[in-house]
Amino acid sequence: MPAKKKIPVKKLVQKDAQEFVQPEFNLALVGHVDHGKTTVTERLSGKWTDTHSEEMKRGITIRLGYADFSVYKCDKCNFYTAKDKCLKCNGSTTLLRKISLVDAPGHESLMATMLSGAAIVDGALLLIAANEKCPQPQTKEHLMALQISGIKNVVVVQNKIDLVTREEALENYQQIKDFLAKTEYKNVSIIPLSARANVNIDILIEAIQEYLPTPTKELSKKDPIMLVARSFDINKPGCKPDKLFGGIVGGTVRQGMFKVGDEIEISPGYMVEEKNKKVWKPLKTKITGIFSGGQPVDTILPGGSMALATSLDPTIVKSDSLTGALVGIPGKLPDIHYQISLDTFLLERVVGTKEETDVKPLAKNEVLMLNVNSAATVGVVVDPSKKNTTCALKKPICADKGARITISRRVGDRFRLIGYGILK
Repeated sequence: MPAKKKIPVKKLVQKDAQEFVQPEFNLALVGHVDHGKTTVTERLSGKWTDTHSEEMKRGITIRLGYADFSVYKCDKCNFYTAKDKCLKCNGSTTLLRKISLVDAPGHESLMATMLSGAAIVDGALLLIAANEKCPQPQTKEHLMALQISGIKNVVVVQNKIDLVTREEALENYQQIKDFLAKTEYKNVSIIPLSARANVNIDILIEAIQEYLPTPTKELSKKDPIMLVARSFDINKPGCKPDKLFGGIVGGTVRQGMFKVGDEIEISPGYMVEEKNKKVWKPLKTKITGIFSGGQPVDTILPGGSMALATSLDPTIVKSDSLTGALVGIPGKLPDIHYQISLDTFLLERVVGTKEETDVKPLAKNEVLMLNVNSAATVGVVVDPSKKNTTCALKKPICADKGARITISRRVGDRFRLIGYGILK
């Protein structure tokens, strides 16, 4: 925390958590704008994730939304549900696992946020509306983003079947099959669904449980690392200094374990100007509370979305200013990169455009959008060599050698996904 600005910060008081189960799987909902991602999230979790004021006005998701739900199975009729009582027989159910949903934006101009979401998930639901021709441009783009991000476990949801006839639904289903046949996801399950009418939600939950297994996580033997997807100030305007809560960082633990009271470092941190140059300084602080699934806990392991309460000045974290940072033990985080060298792998065609456009080689001084971990930055090409593409970054990144970085270029008035690079 900068030395000039010291504000007394109140710790979040933790209450006893009863029967807490930590989410063990991060599940992304991706797809074209208005294909029903937020409605499906609400059906599974009971939470409406569009809470940002502009999202409410425009009816689309702008920032990553988070919600948790639990998978239950009825002991009597084998019915799958997100409720602790069976909806068919009202009998008792068995908790199978808890999942964190990440509702990623579908609007074409919000691809960077979607790619940031893809970096923190273990599997995905790809939503495709039955009342529109498949594939839509952003459907192609999101599926390619999942593939480039290395996400293997995917279930496709054919939503809005209540808006079409049986024949139209079957025609759309075949369009989806033909689209997937050209990708590595040709054998994934396709679940017809009406989120609005609450039809086949149980079948979807069963498919999630069967086809999206929980991956093996790196636990306490490795140094803890958390990917920051959100950061915010929870204090209300006009709050008195002695009533302030410290800044909050939210995201997911990639490896290791964090405990309340741990000293942590956040990198790249915050920007300052030194000798007319912008430089980033890592932040050091202490964990004053950990929250997962809305519950306070003492420790957190990989799996699910969570939030760390810190003793940071809340003005440093507000408005997602630390999104894309890494959290870890002081001195144990990867280096900060102001310039990067990549082995690049470009696609044959630009993804997301209505017309098929060939991907041209990178050019010197070209401006690219780059995504790594949960960070999005802009890079200017210094050296366009394929095996040693060098980019100067507008905002630095904190990443290990060998990290996969997605590459998007401006095509028309939008950034479009064109490939990825491996950090050297």
